[in-house]
Amino acid sequence: MTPSIKQEFIQDFGEAYQLFGLPKLMGRIVGLMLYVKEPVSLDEITNQLNVSKGPVSQIIRRLRDHNLIKRIWVPGDRKDYYQPEAEIFGNAFRNHVGLMKRNLELAQKYQKELKTNSSTENAEFKERIGEMYQFYKLMLEYFDKFLLDWQQKKS
Repeated sequence: MTPSIKQEFIQDFGEAYQLFGLPKLMGRIVGLMLYVKEPVSLDEITNQLNVSKGPVSQIIRRLRDHNLIKRIWVPGDRKDYYQPEAEIFGNAFRNHVGLMKRNLELAQKYQKELKTNSSTENAEFKERIGEMYQFYKLMLEYFDKFLLDWQQKKS
């Protein structure tokens, strides 16, 4: 039996998340939410993905913390429902940019330390830290421009 586009998309999204070092189930949940039209409950997610509630609940919390999905109130129902944030792709990119900013801060920290302890460290390390700083600084400049371009394109 050939998998449906829905099944294939959810599976592929899970594998894509795995390539980023994230749980495959996280990607499958996001893939499901991107595919379905209406907000989905925790029960619907677990049923459609055939997984238990515990891990799904934890991942839902992480996705909400990273502004990728949001909780929705459905009138007449006491369950929590979820759907993708309107800016899911931009927010995912911003999360990635946050990791790059952390690397820039790390380079800045060691550049500062090397200035105070310059006589004991090897020249190759100093050079690599300088290159690390320049690399992430330039990368973040491009990322900022990209986000501005993306905002304009979405408007």
